[in-house]
Amino acid sequence: MSAEFSKPVRRPSETFDRLFAGADPAEISRAAHATATALLARVRHEPDAGVVERLVSFTASHGIDDIAELWSQSPARSLPGSLWRLYLVQLAIHDDPRTASLLYQRGSAELHSADTVVAGAPAPAGPDELVALIDTILRGAFTGDYAVALDRTAAFCRVQASGATHLADDYEPTEPARASELTTRALRLSAFAADLTAAARLWRRESLD
Repeated sequence: MSAEFSKPVRRPSETFDRLFAGADPAEISRAAHATATALLARVRHEPDAGVVERLVSFTASHGIDDIAELWSQSPARSLPGSLWRLYLVQLAIHDDPRTASLLYQRGSAELHSADTVVAGAPAPAGPDELVALIDTILRGAFTGDYAVALDRTAAFCRVQASGATHLADDYEPTEPARASELTTRALRLSAFAADLTAAARLWRRESLD
């Protein structure tokens, strides 16, 4: 299970719409791309286990705001934009692993595709297992094939999106507000999956920047 956050952590839904008022968008874009590229290059050049673990546990120690300021406004299908989405998926699982597990297990039962195999979660995938899975995937983004990490996260998102969609159908007759929340979550997860898959293709073509 994930460690206790050392300070309040801003939820993903609060950071999606953050704006950097008064800042030069071009400067923000240049900084985002420069930091993302330098980070990956440095870790790959000197794969120190301690550095990797600090990056994997970054949001647990520091929250999401520091990363948001770097990468949240970057295009989804860019290096900083894809890193931002990897961290958001990780935070969502760490923040509520039980719901993540519920969605994943339902999606695994309903989705007839290779996504469960690609994501690599054990069966059954409980809360602890999903926390370990997303940390392993993020670790692989820094030390292994970045495209594989993106593809695994995209597959995970598709499984969860399926689970959220089917649970929304279940709740619709009795709890329409809950059904609406789940539908919104499914749409967001599906969009993440599409963007991460596209980013993986660009990375393989050496065109993700």
